[in-house]
Amino acid sequence: MRIARFSLDGNVGFGVVEGQPSDPDGPVLDIIKGHPFAEFERSGQKIPLNKVRLLPPVLPNKVVAIGRNYAEHAAELGNEVPETPVTFFKPSTAVIGPGDPVVYPSFSQEVHHEAELAVVIGRMCKEVPRERVKDVILGYTCANDITARDAQQREKQWARAKGFDSSCPLGPWVETGLALEDIAAGIGVMCTVNGEQRQLGRTSDMVRPIEDLIVHITEAMTLLPGDVILTGTPAGVGPLVPGDEVAVTIEGIGTLTNKVIKRG
Repeated sequence: MRIARFSLDGNVGFGVVEGQPSDPDGPVLDIIKGHPFAEFERSGQKIPLNKVRLLPPVLPNKVVAIGRNYAEHAAELGNEVPETPVTFFKPSTAVIGPGDPVVYPSFSQEVHHEAELAVVIGRMCKEVPRERVKDVILGYTCANDITARDAQQREKQWARAKGFDSSCPLGPWVETGLALEDIAAGIGVMCTVNGEQRQLGRTSDMVRPIEDLIVHITEAMTLLPGDVILTGTPAGVGPLVPGDEVAVTIEGIGTLTNKVIKRG
C-alpha cells in the first residue's frame, strides 16, 4: 500500500495511492479517514493524483540518520567502516517533500546528494528487541540526505552540514508492502542529477541491516510515530549546484525529485 500525504484547496490529508502512471487516467488518491498510524478506513472519495500537491509523507518529530553504512561510500570519502553505527540528527525543519526546492545554503560551496532508503516508524517504541522490529515499522520512503560536504569536513559536529533547511527531502509516499526480507535480499537505490546516473546501489550492501539499526537507536531513545530513520547511502555521492534536478529512485517505492535553487 502506498500512503501519501497531500494538500488540496488548503486542506491537508492522507490517501492511498491507487493505480500506475501508465493507467489511462493516471493514479488516484483514495482519501482515508484519520491518519495512517492507527487503523483507518478508506473514504471512497477519489481524486486524481495530478490534482493534488504531494507533501512530505510524514512530519517526523526527529530524523535519525546513519552514516557510513555502505562500505564503498565510506571508502570514497576516505573513511573506514565504524565499529558501531554513526548516528546523527536532521531536524524536522530540514524536511521537504517531492517537488519542493532544495535551497543552497549560504555557508557552503560544496553541497552533495546522498540517496537513501528511509524507514518510517509506525508506533511509539523503546528498547525494541530484534525480533519485534517489523512490528514498529509503518513502511519505507525515499530520502535524500543533502549534505554541505565542506562544512561537514571543517566542523566537528554535523548539525549545520546535515541539518540546514531543506536538507532532507522525503517522498513521494510511504510504501507499506516491503518486507525486511526484501530489503535484506537487496532493492535498488539510485540517484540521478539532470537525468544522469550518479549513484546505483543495493540495500543488500548495507553494513548493518535495519533490524540492527533500530535496536541500536532505541537502546538510547524513544521513537515516535512518524519518526524517520535514514539507513545510509551507497557510493557515488557528488556535487549539486543551483539549477540541478536531483531524483532518488528506490525499487518498489518510487521516485523523489527536487530542484536545487539559490537562496533569496
